[in-house]
Amino acid sequence: MARRPRTSRTGQSVLITGAARGIGAALARKVAARGARVALVGLEPEELARVADELGPEHLWVEADVTDPEALEAAVQRTVDTFGGLDAVVANAGIAPLTTVMTSSAHALARTIEVNLIGTMLTAHAALPHIAERRGHVLLISSAAAFTVLPGMSAYCASKAGVERFGDALRLEVAHRGVTVASAHPTWIDTDMVRDTEAALPTFKQTRAQLPGPLGAYTSVEACAEALVDNLETRRRRVFMPRSVGTVAALRQLVTGVLAEKVAMRVSAARVPQLERDIAALQGREFGPNSVGGRAKGAA
Repeated sequence: MARRPRTSRTGQSVLITGAARGIGAALARKVAARGARVALVGLEPEELARVADELGPEHLWVEADVTDPEALEAAVQRTVDTFGGLDAVVANAGIAPLTTVMTSSAHALARTIEVNLIGTMLTAHAALPHIAERRGHVLLISSAAAFTVLPGMSAYCASKAGVERFGDALRLEVAHRGVTVASAHPTWIDTDMVRDTEAALPTFKQTRAQLPGPLGAYTSVEACAEALVDNLETRRRRVFMPRSVGTVAALRQLVTGVLAEKVAMRVSAARVPQLERDIAALQGREFGPNSVGGRAKGAA
């Protein structure tokens, strides 16, 4: 099948959730550098304003919780009113709890699914009518965790697998409208969320460092953002960071199959008790200090 020609970002508008820091902020900078106007959406107004000011007066920021449909609708509408339309949306907002299922509160489990999966679905839902008008692109930030598993990541893996499947079904629904849909699958990106997790849970950090090949490798935020901005132009259906993760995705039945699970079970039998002692030492803290989306609605 012939590759779709690149779509220039010059003069186009892009809305990015989770844009206050990390992957979202880095992507916003790269998209703006290629001539697009960017709407930054998130929960940290001071950080959003700082990034928007850095980008320039032609860009904007909107405070909104991706689990709040009305707030998302308002953010999308303000973007359309300001820029005259919407060409691409990047559903990037996400959180990761510092728990296993046994040590977690019900809130932490549910909130992870709510932000990572439902927030992604609501972001796409709010943006699609305007994206369709311009035969635009939807980029959903999933993870290599969509097709790999690790103790302490139950809710996160479930949410990111859901994002991948949601994107695959959505692609079929909107293809006749000229809209394209991609899912991105990074491994470990050098972000506040990953640093918070490894600082809080030394056993988790040790386990991650011993994962084979690309599954244990770090990728810089800059390299990740470069791959994502490239996808906004090529509009391919998958993005892997690093690219070798694509091989793992293709062999996912081996990665999570019976033989691989037997090996993982032996390692986990020793590691999970250590991990849960790390979690107990957090004294009830279930999200990293930079995971503002992990707070209950209305919480200070």
